Amino acid sequence: MSAVQVVTGAGPVGWTVAQQLADRGHTVRVLTRSGSGPEHPGVRRMRVDVSRPGALDDALDGAAAVFHCTHGSAYSAAAWRRELPSTEREVLAAAGRAGAVAVFPESLYSYGRVDGPITEDTPRDAATGKLGVRTELLRQRADSATPTVSVAASDFFGPRALMAHAGERMVPKILAGKTVRVLAALDVPHSFTYVPDLAAAMIAAAADPARWNTVLHAPTGPALTQREMVHAFAAAAGVDDPRVGVLPAWLIRAAGRVHGETRELAETLYQFERPFVLDSARSERLLGLAPTPLPEAAAATVAWWRARDRVTAAR
Repeated sequence: MSAVQVVTGAGPVGWTVAQQLADRGHTVRVLTRSGSGPEHPGVRRMRVDVSRPGALDDALDGAAAVFHCTHGSAYSAAAWRRELPSTEREVLAAAGRAGAVAVFPESLYSYGRVDGPITEDTPRDAATGKLGVRTELLRQRADSATPTVSVAASDFFGPRALMAHAGERMVPKILAGKTVRVLAALDVPHSFTYVPDLAAAMIAAAADPARWNTVLHAPTGPALTQREMVHAFAAAAGVDDPRVGVLPAWLIRAAGRVHGETRELAETLYQFERPFVLDSARSERLLGLAPTPLPEAAAATVAWWRARDRVTAAR
């Protein structure tokens, strides 16, 4: 890859991609509306609205890859449909003009409800709600003349993964000795992807033209129950396992009838009611990567949350 890499967005994925690229010696431009991003000598933070036509051209000058890591303004099908396809069209067009590959983090939503492990060959044809928007985005990338690669991951955990089932709903409560409440079921296997492993896979895929114009899976460890995930964080923190309760699916669906945000959450409850397992073995072989061992990943996650708490307390 050229030394110049561009990252749009500074959420958990964009921040981690930028940090890893800069640590490897690349020159990185991070584009956000606010100018946020890692403080690193290899990172230039730029205020750019990537959704605005033509706004990306100067920032992509000389770039080999653009890692598009922005997300919608709200967790809803309406916001996603209104914002995401048009923004991605701008990214694809600008990347094409720059001669850069466009790299996307992707969810498992487009696979819809599945029986058995999700592989790269599992059909991606979900058609409704937020799931259908992700399917449309993948089709738009496939139809683009610009080379793309999408790396799909399951629910995030790791540093900076705040609004996640294995983020603020678990870790700070474990550290505070409070009851953890998980969605739908406590002992059903569910895949969780460590954000640094997703970032590493995106970077590796961008560097290998043989992987372009494909959908890959981020290296993801064996599926865990939510109870096992809570235990892993508690063990990493050196604290006793907390009390764990379950928010039943029927209750969430009932609340969703009158509360929009809960309704959006209920749309993907199927991922927690039955086994939801991501198989990343093939992509791991193609990329030469493996998932970070759970104890190491859990320890890094806990350390980040503790450091965040110290900074918050000092303010």
